[in-house]
Amino acid sequence: MAVNDHALEGVQPQPVAGHLPKSRSPWAQAWRRFRRSRSGMVGLAMVGFLVVMSLLAPIIAPYDPSTDRNLRARLNPPSWEHPMGTDELGRDILNRVWHGTGISLRVGLLAVSIGLVIGSFLGLLAGYLGRWVDTMIGWLTDILLAFPSVLLAIFIVAAMGPGIFNTIIAVGVVQIPIYTRLTRSMVLSLREQEWVLATQALGAGHLRTLFRHILPNGLTPVIVQATLSLGTAILDAAALGFLGLGAQPPAPEWGLMIARGFAYFAVAPWISLFPGLAIIFAVVAFNLLGDGLRDALDPRANR
Repeated sequence: MAVNDHALEGVQPQPVAGHLPKSRSPWAQAWRRFRRSRSGMVGLAMVGFLVVMSLLAPIIAPYDPSTDRNLRARLNPPSWEHPMGTDELGRDILNRVWHGTGISLRVGLLAVSIGLVIGSFLGLLAGYLGRWVDTMIGWLTDILLAFPSVLLAIFIVAAMGPGIFNTIIAVGVVQIPIYTRLTRSMVLSLREQEWVLATQALGAGHLRTLFRHILPNGLTPVIVQATLSLGTAILDAAALGFLGLGAQPPAPEWGLMIARGFAYFAVAPWISLFPGLAIIFAVVAFNLLGDGLRDALDPRANR
């Protein structure tokens, strides 16, 4: 019996048993979307460059800022020997900017970790328990948000004393209300979902419901915010260093280097210029990476 070719047009072949297409995991789909984001891939490359710089600096160029000085080469402009010039003590700017990368990344990571852990925990409690717990945490959050972030960080460091450790604490405290509000809103939107009520009806306790079901399903905005906050934390730490409240001399911290170079800006602008460009590079890198992660982790993003 002849088969009409026209009848077969538009008919899709059915998969053969044993050769069914494999479904991608959610993380694999997120990575596939992330790779399509130009800004995300550029940000990832820039962040990777900063991480590699910070890791290789102690190996390739061991550095002791307390002994690094050559007064005969002070205030030299950029050259082959010193691509970014030298400062008022004859120290190589490239070497100091390179080693300052590790300081800024550590400050940013630790500060954001403090704000993320404490803020998310307070947000979980406020959103899930509600009532007077939500009211008290809301008041605390409003008090912290009443101050500009940099001003609050300055107040904390001024009360505790200057230093890199106190800078980490101050910048971390500034980040707490951001994650508190973000996590609280996430919990409020998820706790009344049918699947959450079903887990509770099946006998799941409050801790299991909160940390095994609600939190994992609401991590997307927290991850994106943490990435974006890294750039803000590095900028705040540099501002404290510029004011003399952060890292202390002779540490090669970017904000401190800019402040020290201001006295010689008319004759040696490169002392402040290159650390400032490093700060801009780091902030742009984490912002681009955060934008890419937001597009990749959002299930409503265009595929």
